Amino acid sequence: MMISQIVFGVLYVVNLGLVLWIYIRVQVVPWWALSLLCLSKRVHSIFVLRLFNDCVATTLTHASIALMLQQHWHLALSVFSAAVSVKMNVLLFAPPLLLLLLKSLTIPGVLTSLACAALFQVLVGMPFLLTYPVEYLSRAFNLGRVFIHFWSVNFKFFPEDVFISKPFALSLLILHLAFLYLFAQYKWCRHEGGVLQASGLKEVKEHNRESGITIFKRFFRISRPLSDNHIVTVLFSGNFIGIVFARSLHYQFYSWYFFSIPFLLWKTKFPTPFRLAIFVGVEFCWNVYPSTPLSSVVLCLCHITLLTGLWFSSSEYPYENIKKEIKKVE
Repeated sequence: MMISQIVFGVLYVVNLGLVLWIYIRVQVVPWWALSLLCLSKRVHSIFVLRLFNDCVATTLTHASIALMLQQHWHLALSVFSAAVSVKMNVLLFAPPLLLLLLKSLTIPGVLTSLACAALFQVLVGMPFLLTYPVEYLSRAFNLGRVFIHFWSVNFKFFPEDVFISKPFALSLLILHLAFLYLFAQYKWCRHEGGVLQASGLKEVKEHNRESGITIFKRFFRISRPLSDNHIVTVLFSGNFIGIVFARSLHYQFYSWYFFSIPFLLWKTKFPTPFRLAIFVGVEFCWNVYPSTPLSSVVLCLCHITLLTGLWFSSSEYPYENIKKEIKKVE
């Protein structure tokens, strides 16, 4: 066995340990279902046989989430930035993460947390920023990259000319942003009455012409610790929305969201046999090589079914240790 395979085997164990710690802490999935996290043939291949850098990014992302659950936001953002520096897909977590920051921290807390993430990117890219800044930024954050149709696991049922077209990519982007907004407005911020109320931006907007008192209160308000369940729900479901509307999912991309699937399944109201059927369906599709139009259709149906289940799931109360109750939306 190669030394690199041993290293990635250790990385797999570390990542699995972080994921199990997160699952045990939130206590959403029954103990027996935790075994599902160890049963993916494709994920074992991605980690120990293929040695993809997606594995490093995934492990750093889970380490960042573990730090968030302990309310270490500044350190969590630094580790999150490290994950982004390895693989840009981690940015799928960025919109729900920003929402959590706005809900939990004061304005100075949000700004300094984001500054920690930005500082890490500057330090990592310093040798390239000082020599070829334009080339580095254009290549390091290439959002317009077109993936090869043959290697895609999803949307394989579309002809290649449609798959690589800009209208198709734009449609998926619009759907991605629309579903992020819908979930943020009506699911993740339901108890506060919407995104603007949850972040405090509406209050500031309505009062900034009348008085500086409201802005002062918003700037120096006390941090509101979020519940573990809410943090994981928002992050995992936000990332999953990005997966559903990603134009291309190559085989190594399965590691981006596999470890969140049991949690998301148990957040739905589906009966357990149906949850297991979706889990098996997703795993089956990722083990079909090369992917076919049929396997791609099945994968998309599993994704859409799970997303629908999340939409009709209950919205947990987001805060803990709060004496003042926030008025719930009917």
